[in-house]
Amino acid sequence: MIYLLAGIVAALVIAIIFSRQSKESEETEEQTLVADDCCGAHEVCEADSLLSSSDKVEYYEDEELDDYRSKAADSYSDAQIEQFREVLFTLKEREVAGWLKSLQIRGVNPPEIIREEALMIVADRRGL
Repeated sequence: MIYLLAGIVAALVIAIIFSRQSKESEETEEQTLVADDCCGAHEVCEADSLLSSSDKVEYYEDEELDDYRSKAADSYSDAQIEQFREVLFTLKEREVAGWLKSLQIRGVNPPEIIREEALMIVADRRGL
């Protein structure tokens, strides 16, 4: 009887260990898919979408732009426009749509000229 009980406990412990390892491996695979540009599971890639589907703020080494929350897009000085342009030109093409979404979530209206330049990059990337 003791041997039977010990065997059942051992089997449960082994099952739990394999279950956890399997779950960790699935999470690693899922993180790898999310890290790529696009997973291919959508008709239109969410990486290029300008619609904010998440409230998660992502920074692109542009924390200083938070100083411009709620500022009108047509009220920036030339120096302020250059701050946005510096960030835009350091981004990879695939990051531009995400950057625009991040600004939107943070309540930062980019200068009109920067928004137009960013939208042209996104359109070029989409092949429009």
